[in-house]
Parts: sequence; C-alpha cells; structure tokens
Amino acid sequence: MRQFQEKFKTYQDKFPGWSEQTNGMHQYVIWTALEAEGLGVNLQHYNPLIDVRLATEFKVPTEWDLKAQMVFGKPTSGPAVQNKEFKPIEERLKVYGAK
Repeated sequence: MRQFQEKFKTYQDKFPGWSEQTNGMHQYVIWTALEAEGLGVNLQHYNPLIDVRLATEFKVPTEWDLKAQMVFGKPTSGPAVQNKEFKPIEERLKVYGAK
C-alpha cells in the first residue's frame, strides 16, 4: 500500500480505507466459495490477543496487520440461529436516486 501512496499522492489518504474495503470483499468471496463447496465458515476477531503468537509461529512479516482469522471445515450441525427475525428490507437498505 505504501508504494501506491507514494505513487499517487493525491489519493494517499484514501488507501488505508480502500485496503480495508478490499479485505472485506476478499473475506466475503472466500467465505461464499467455501460455503459453495459445503464447508462451514466462521470469521474470528481475536487480535491483538493472538498477533504475536501467529507472527512467530507462522513467520508472518512484521509489517502485516492481522484483521481476522477465517476458520472453516466440515459442519457438524446447522446454524445456531435458525429463526432469526429481520426488519423489512426497506428499513435496512436505502437506495437514493432510484425511481
């Protein structure tokens, strides 16, 4: 990211946010791909509790920043929440400029 911040000075303050968005998109795509293969997936946010241990054990470069751990495997049961209720989509999603 730093190389792009140097190369594109006008947008240098935007790259950290774009990096977070890209991370989220990758998590979503990987999650759905694993689910499509019949695997169960869970995203864990244990950091910073496990950062040092993971960096040491897996030789993660120090300049990397742990965001989450995606755990996956063969499901042994169904989702814990079977009948979750949601607000109507109109209350959760706003579209501006549409007719």
